[in-house]
This record gives sequence, C-alpha cells and structure tokens, in this order.
Amino acid sequence: MHDRGDDMQDRQPMSDRGHAALEAPPPAKRMASFERNLTWWVLACIVAGTALGHLFPDAFATLGALEIARVNLPVAVLIWLMIVPMLLKIDFGAMRRVGRHWRGIGVTLFVNWAIKPFSMALLGWIFIRHVFAPWLPVEQIDAYVAGLILLAAAPCTAMVFVWSNLCDGDPEFTLSQVALNDLIMVVAFAPIVALLLGLSSITVPWQTLMLSVGLYIVVPVAIAVVVRKAVLARGGEAALQTLLQRLGPISLVALLSMLVLLFGFQGRQIVAQPAIIAMLAVPILIQVYFNSGVSYLLNRRLGVAHCVAGPSALIGASNFFELAVAAAVGIYGVHSGAALATVVGVLVEVPVMLSVVRIVNASKGWYEARA
Repeated sequence: MHDRGDDMQDRQPMSDRGHAALEAPPPAKRMASFERNLTWWVLACIVAGTALGHLFPDAFATLGALEIARVNLPVAVLIWLMIVPMLLKIDFGAMRRVGRHWRGIGVTLFVNWAIKPFSMALLGWIFIRHVFAPWLPVEQIDAYVAGLILLAAAPCTAMVFVWSNLCDGDPEFTLSQVALNDLIMVVAFAPIVALLLGLSSITVPWQTLMLSVGLYIVVPVAIAVVVRKAVLARGGEAALQTLLQRLGPISLVALLSMLVLLFGFQGRQIVAQPAIIAMLAVPILIQVYFNSGVSYLLNRRLGVAHCVAGPSALIGASNFFELAVAAAVGIYGVHSGAALATVVGVLVEVPVMLSVVRIVNASKGWYEARA
C-alpha cells in the first residue's frame, strides 16, 4: 500500500506539470522559438570561436589569464548572466518541499557517484589504452585516462541550471540536487579519483573547489533571493514575470558568448591536434549519453515526474570542468595529456548537453505514457 501511495504522489505532480505546460506564459513560447534554431547558433559560435582563437591567440591568452584559482573570471561573469535569471524563477520558500522528489535525488546521486566515474574509467581503458592506442603518443596515454577520470568524478555545478531551464525542469529540485552534489564532492572527489588512478594521495585544488561553489552557487543564489524579494514587494508576480521576460534572452546570449570564449581559448590546440581531440571526445560522448540514459530510464521506472527526470538525467551526465581542469593541471602539469583531456570535456560539454536536452524534450510524451 505504501508503494502505491508513493506512485500516486509521483504521478500527480506530472499531471500538474502537464497542465502548467499548457498554460505557459508568452515569454516561454518566445524562448522556445529561439531554441529551435539554437543548434545552428551553437555551431556558428563553435566555428567562430575556433577561428578567432587561431587567428588572435594573444587576445584570448589575455582573457584566459584573468583567473583566480584556475577559475576564469570572464567565464564566471557569463555563467552568472546565464543562471541568475533562472534562479529568479525559484520560490526559495518552497525549497522545503523538495523532499517529495527523493526518488529523483536518489537516482542522480547513484549515477553521479556509483556509475559515472567508474564507467569513464572503463571507457578510458577500452578506447585510450586499446582502440586508439596505436595513434596516440605512448607517453601520454596514462595521462589521457587520468584526465577523463578527473572529468567524470566531478558532477556539473553551474551549467546544469541552463540545461534544466531548457527542458522545463523543476528549479527547486535542480538547485537542491546541485547543492547536495557540491557537499558530497568536498569529501568524495579525492577518494574516488585516488581509487581509480591507483594513487596513494590526490592533491585536490581546494581553493578552486570552494571558490567555484561560492561563485556559481552561493553568490548567484544570494543575488536571486534579494532581487526576487525586492521585485515581488514592489510589483508583485506581474512585475517578476515582466523582469523574467526581459532577462530571458540574456541567458542564451551569455551561453553563446561563453562558447565563443571557450573555443577561442583552445583554437590553436583544436587546429593543431584535431585527431587527438576527436579520439578523446569519443569516451566523453559515450559516457554522457550512457549516464543520462541510465538516469532517465531509472526515473521513469520509479515513476518520477518528467520535470524532475529531465534535470536528473542532465545532472547525471554533465561535468564540473573547472574543477577537473584545475586538478589535472595541478597533478600532471599544464601541458600534460590529462589537462588536454579535461579541456576536451569543456569543448564538447555545451553541444552534447544541448542534444541531451533535445532528446529529453522530444521523448516527454513517451516518458509520461508509462503505465
């Protein structure tokens, strides 16, 4: 009887979400129209960023040097512009109700910490040590595998808010899940990496980890709470919706600008080593689709609402690339294969996660048609 009650509770939010989707405000419809062409904008920004980085390396080197503890400040500003408008949608007073999504949270934690790092270690062993080994520099193979493991051991923080917004995910669930992952990462990142790399000790870039959590979670949430409270006090819900409508395009423009910046940082490497980058991208692509698929199917099996299963699948697949890059540079050096592998994770993150968003959105009818 208890299980049947849980199923009914999970089904009710899904039904409510279906009605909410039918009554979506005009701003969401306008954003959806822009999203239909987002793939082409992303491809254009990738090409533009790569070309500009190759043609003007000094300019991008200057921008890349603007960092604290391996956290790039221009990228941090763009991430703020992406996620603050999304955080404004969250009723922080309703966060206490997030416990009703315990199944989705459990699935995401299971995939992030029990499957993802280990599946990446297996994929690295298959592709880097065997399939692609004849075409890779022998002295860097161990480092490539290490970089892939570092990438998979750090669940995504900031960008998840973008993916969740694009698939109409539950914002309270997304924020709670990201915050919980950050807490677990503080104690679990080093032991998992040490286990998989076979090292007795791992030097975790604590400054990068804590600064990233502060920049991408604490500060944006604080800004959103203050602004939301002030807007609601002054003009009510109508004023908040007007503000969200005006800020909506800023998030996607910031996303596209960040793409140009990230690919500009690596323009010369992409042009100089396209084959190696393509080979390193293969296990990353497989693990993204594998882990997101596992999360999505487990949530469906457990009767979790689609508005929770979507962000759960996206959080289960994406990576905290700032931490991974910093750890790779700190352990193996800036010119190591490990650093290059984590950078490839940066390069494929946005276009690949956008494809996962499309799959989640396109399969909503199938997902909600379960018995």
